[in-house]
Amino acid sequence: MPRGKRSNGEGSVYQRKDGLWVGAAYVLTTTGHRKRVTVSATQEEEAWRKLRKKIADSDAGIPVSAESWKVENYLRYWMDNVVATKRPRTVEGYAAVVRRHLIPGLGAKPLKRLSAQDVRTFLTRLRHDCRCCADKIDAKRPKEARRCCAVGKCCRLVLSDRTIQQVHAVLRNALQHAMREEIIPRNVAKLVQVKSPRYDVHRGLDADQARKLLKEAEGDRLEALYVLALYLGMRRGELLGLRWTDIDWDGWDERCREHADEFCEDCADLHFPSLEVRQTLQRVGKQLVFVPPKTDRSERATPLPRLVAEALIEHWDRQDDEAEAADAWEDSGLVFTTPQGGPIDPTYLRASWYPLRKRAGLDGVRFHDLRHSCVTLLLRLGVPPHIVRDIVGHSAIDVTMTIYASVSLEDKREALKKLTEELG
Repeated sequence: MPRGKRSNGEGSVYQRKDGLWVGAAYVLTTTGHRKRVTVSATQEEEAWRKLRKKIADSDAGIPVSAESWKVENYLRYWMDNVVATKRPRTVEGYAAVVRRHLIPGLGAKPLKRLSAQDVRTFLTRLRHDCRCCADKIDAKRPKEARRCCAVGKCCRLVLSDRTIQQVHAVLRNALQHAMREEIIPRNVAKLVQVKSPRYDVHRGLDADQARKLLKEAEGDRLEALYVLALYLGMRRGELLGLRWTDIDWDGWDERCREHADEFCEDCADLHFPSLEVRQTLQRVGKQLVFVPPKTDRSERATPLPRLVAEALIEHWDRQDDEAEAADAWEDSGLVFTTPQGGPIDPTYLRASWYPLRKRAGLDGVRFHDLRHSCVTLLLRLGVPPHIVRDIVGHSAIDVTMTIYASVSLEDKREALKKLTEELG
């Protein structure tokens, strides 16, 4: 650069006694004010190049951070002021990722100097390092119970692809907000790709297995819950958060109940009951909380087939009997309750589900697979995907078609058979 007089705002570059070249200029900050920033390089031209970049960003309206954030400081600020407004389970999940992985791995790094290489190295280390060794899990056990890392036998307890994807997603969301607040110029986490987990889409019951399950559920105090799960594809939290006021019997009242124990033919012809999903029950920490459905489409109204309505009426009568027999009945207004009328903890539903699936010969089938079964069976019956999506409350039709709509070998055989017949 010529040593002549510089224009206003151009900044200056000088050489220190140790030979390092330093550039300085006043640039815009995230507070709206201007402050003096410096850059350094081993060569004068490199120092000028870095300084011009700072000035050009400032002129383009891209400010520099007014604070010297560490990644840990910013993540705590983000959790307290941004994530805290989200759903309780989301807050709980984000907090676990930040506490267990992001702060230990990246917390000490300056936020504005965080690079894509830093993120990639961090995720690679997470993917390959044994968590038992890194977190000293085995060392925290009593001495007589130690069996791997603490005694020199690494158990290779590495994180799954799904967990790595979650860690990357939380970091990407945090940095995206930092960029939106103009604390950093770009989101370096977006420059790093992670391996997508492979989902097993071949879960669920066929028609024969579903019928057997319903047969085994007959007489169970939660029989209606399994009927709703299979026929309407409702999520576990949606079922446990369902209230009697969410069911519209369309004029069916006590007078109809008096003349028959079941949902009679006259009722079926005159009334069209429906069910609305308005809330879901979740465990957050040590508390049970009612929250809005998972997505906007999850909040939905669904007509009740006659068989489902009958199951709910029988459950209604059973619940009345339990209320009379209970010493102290909690009138929660929920459809599915404990024998004392309170909400059922989602994690305790397995006490009913595990024995039932064993009796039906379905060991290993998850409760959520009943929802998957509903989607798959509806699609195989030729129901249009957009109707299936609205029945089960998927956020998008892509979810219905790619994750849930598995294709069996029999489906492929029938399709190829039709093609063979057509081509002769």
